[in-house]
Amino acid sequence: MAITDKIYVKNHRQLASQLETSIPKGAFSGATLDLLFTGEGLSKLDSTTRDRVLDFAEDFLDCDCDQNPYCGCPERKFVAYLLELRAQGLGPDAIVDVMTDDYMVYAYTGDVRSFLDTAIRRIESVEALADVEGDAEMAEKARQAKRALSG
Repeated sequence: MAITDKIYVKNHRQLASQLETSIPKGAFSGATLDLLFTGEGLSKLDSTTRDRVLDFAEDFLDCDCDQNPYCGCPERKFVAYLLELRAQGLGPDAIVDVMTDDYMVYAYTGDVRSFLDTAIRRIESVEALADVEGDAEMAEKARQAKRALSG
């Protein structure tokens, strides 16, 4: 299961009440993406919530794909965001705090920890394959990425 399947809308019930509609708890579920992409009902939200929802939409739903928001770009952008937070030295608890502050979404710390561990293992695989293939440049890039994620 992808990490984006484990990202949830904070204050989900309160948000649904303000919008006067039911929405899934998952931030990247189809109905939630539809709501954010079309912007329907956002005027019903309080200003703080609306600002964070709009920030999320601008940062993750902005692409030129024909199938936007179902093109995979929002999920890839969010994964890049998580990896960047880790590269800045934040641990799983801090990453959850920042994503909650930035976008009103959250994940369980264990899920973030598992995602980061899996990312490191994949980078190690890339590094090993690059070494086998004699691609010193790619192996070095993988080593640098692994150091950034390992803290």
